[in-house]
Amino acid sequence: MIKCVAIDDEPIALSIIEEYCKRYGGIELRTFTSPIAGMECVREWTPDIVFMDIELNSHNGVALAKELHEDICLIFTTAFSNYALEGFDADAVDFLHKPIFYPRFERSMEKARRFIASEPVPKEIDGTITLKVEHKTVLLKLSDILYIEAMDNYVKIFRKDLSMLLPQITMKEMESRLPSGKFVRVHRSFIISLDDVEKFSNRKIYLRGVATHIPVGRKYIEAYKEIQNNITAKITE
Repeated sequence: MIKCVAIDDEPIALSIIEEYCKRYGGIELRTFTSPIAGMECVREWTPDIVFMDIELNSHNGVALAKELHEDICLIFTTAFSNYALEGFDADAVDFLHKPIFYPRFERSMEKARRFIASEPVPKEIDGTITLKVEHKTVLLKLSDILYIEAMDNYVKIFRKDLSMLLPQITMKEMESRLPSGKFVRVHRSFIISLDDVEKFSNRKIYLRGVATHIPVGRKYIEAYKEIQNNITAKITE
């Protein structure tokens, strides 16, 4: 039985979720028009899924979502589509736009079931970091990283002989989590592994196994020059 809590100040919206949960089956649902009472239930009952409206009379759903434990699957429900990006930034597994129709609710429940069934968060050990990738936590070995490329609020992590990862993290955050002696940012959009540099100039870097070059941005040239001797030593070892 999946335990769910729905928080919405519109009784009609709650009745629709209640009807859909009964239709889906295998769900124990508790509904609340009061966000205070709803969050108290969440803390005491520890549900698997929380359906939450964003624009509540007395509270903001995104702010309330920050109080949820990371193991709880969050699904936002709102009539305002402009909240979608803000909702996903709060680690929502899905975003249901009102009026909600059953086929869309069913797809959302399938996403939630995959989230609930996902493996426990792996523990970081030396030489690894954990990253959120498609609502799952992945343990990444630093030695697998060739280079990282920025892409909006995500980064592309290119790995040696492994598939690319696309975690939701900014380039600045990613840079702060990497050891400076092993990785360096050489461009606004690129971080490279120093151990995998094959050859380089002041403006281009070639990595082992990578066909295209990595550019060196003007802003990063001076910092890059400071480590060129170390790179040369690594290449000639």
